[in-house]
Amino acid sequence: MLSRQLLLAATAGFAVLVFQPARAQTQAALTGTVSSAEEGKMEGVVVSAKKDGSTITVSVVTNAQGQYSFPAARLGAGHYSISMKANGYDLAGAAAADVAAGKTAAADLKLVKTKNLTAQLSNAEWLESMPGTKEQKQFLLNCTSCHTLERIVKSTHDSEEFAQVIKRMSGYYPGSTPTHPQRLVNFTRDRDRGGDMKKITDWMASINLSEQTNWNYQLKTMPRPTGKSTHVIITEYDLPEDRVQPHDVILDSKGTVWYSDFGQMHLGKMDPKTGKVVEYAVPASKKDYPTGSLNLEIDKQDNLWLGVMYQAEIVKFDPKTEKWQSWPIPKEWDSNGAQFGHLAVYNSDVDGKVWIKNSDGTLIYRMDLASGKFENLGAPNDPVTGKKIGTYGLHSDAQNNIYLLDFGSNDIAKIDAKSKALTIYKTPTPNSHPRRGRVDAEGRVWFAEYLGDAIGVLDPKSGEIKEYKSPTPWSSPYDAMAGKNDAWTGSMSTDRVTRVDIKSGQVTDYPLPHRTNIRRVFVDDRTSPATLWVGNNHGAAIVKVEPLD
Repeated sequence: MLSRQLLLAATAGFAVLVFQPARAQTQAALTGTVSSAEEGKMEGVVVSAKKDGSTITVSVVTNAQGQYSFPAARLGAGHYSISMKANGYDLAGAAAADVAAGKTAAADLKLVKTKNLTAQLSNAEWLESMPGTKEQKQFLLNCTSCHTLERIVKSTHDSEEFAQVIKRMSGYYPGSTPTHPQRLVNFTRDRDRGGDMKKITDWMASINLSEQTNWNYQLKTMPRPTGKSTHVIITEYDLPEDRVQPHDVILDSKGTVWYSDFGQMHLGKMDPKTGKVVEYAVPASKKDYPTGSLNLEIDKQDNLWLGVMYQAEIVKFDPKTEKWQSWPIPKEWDSNGAQFGHLAVYNSDVDGKVWIKNSDGTLIYRMDLASGKFENLGAPNDPVTGKKIGTYGLHSDAQNNIYLLDFGSNDIAKIDAKSKALTIYKTPTPNSHPRRGRVDAEGRVWFAEYLGDAIGVLDPKSGEIKEYKSPTPWSSPYDAMAGKNDAWTGSMSTDRVTRVDIKSGQVTDYPLPHRTNIRRVFVDDRTSPATLWVGNNHGAAIVKVEPLD
């Protein structure tokens, strides 16, 4: 069943000590100082090194003295191109270094004010820059699944043209990109979110270039990181082609990296020691329907499971035999809008049941693995408000009870696996839009608050929910996961990831080397501190984040 093997072999210098804690790596291979005429020595600048011919980029961050240092264990001998990220600045010229075994190379970097700030701004920085209410700006968050907000603010559409654009966009698959659009089949998605479209499109035409040659508002950048936020090493692994969208990235029990492709029918496997990638063709059930997978899960036997979106099926891949097993939606329930994006399988050994969500109607299904039969539990409603639970993310506990994260309000809904009784918990922040998360070993439910700019955690024993607010405006967390000591989240809007120390409550943001559209986050507790793995969904890369303390 192997459709193709795309081998991305990294150089030998990167292949050592992948799982060694970053704090133990002290010998430097490459060091230098970053400075500019405007600021002198600069803290919080991300410096990246990529060896000629490699597919792996390693990045570090400058300290308060403007100094950066790459551990020798991360840079083998060879010629490296050097790049940097500090919004508002560019390198004064091309930078490179020759690294030799057992020696420390040096390369000081001079930065100059950029002539094209707009090319550097994250979605969050555009939102922070543009005038408008919070509600107006939140509407634009709908757009970042497919493209950047830069495309909107640089457009020349007037209000009527924007109305047509939004109508047209509602007919595209959410895994579409500007270079790989996919039309839905006789189905449209709700893009107006119940808003007054005339007011929205009038406002959108006021923030772009439809009536002026430049923006009538100041472009703002987020402050660069300082202190603990600079104590980090980031490794980026290029994937086979630009069209790959690593929506969910997870590790199996052996440390192998797996990813779902949001736009294509592939399950990807990557060796973190070498960067070698193998892609397996996912079987399709609905010809001519959009392709791509969202939710990637793993069971206790290390089998991989995918929710294959508008193919309206879930599939299981056995990595030992490289065989697939598929469960499509029952024909009598199928529709053009049927979508299997989310599933919960890890605790299916308890009762032999897998939980599935069908986005067309927000229906909750259970499938019996022994018989393959589906059970429709319908679309649960909040018993107080009467509003439908807008499930985006469903996660099971050790008893295979299921928790539904309500992306339409601030509800966390629990369905008891045996009695089917529904319990509702509400986040302290109204309209927080819980999105995706995970149940930890203690039975606590960790989740992202998309409009609450926070990580939330529910303790079902007490019924209490605690929130950890992000320090970065418009962080719009997509997913959250906790390890033994820390909880993490990422974003489609910022170029940062967020770590919460569970004991102290300390929240730390770490910068990333590029614009990074993050969906799933995965915490690897085999290292100390834990390592974070994410996919750059619009950058065809897998990213590893290793805090130094």
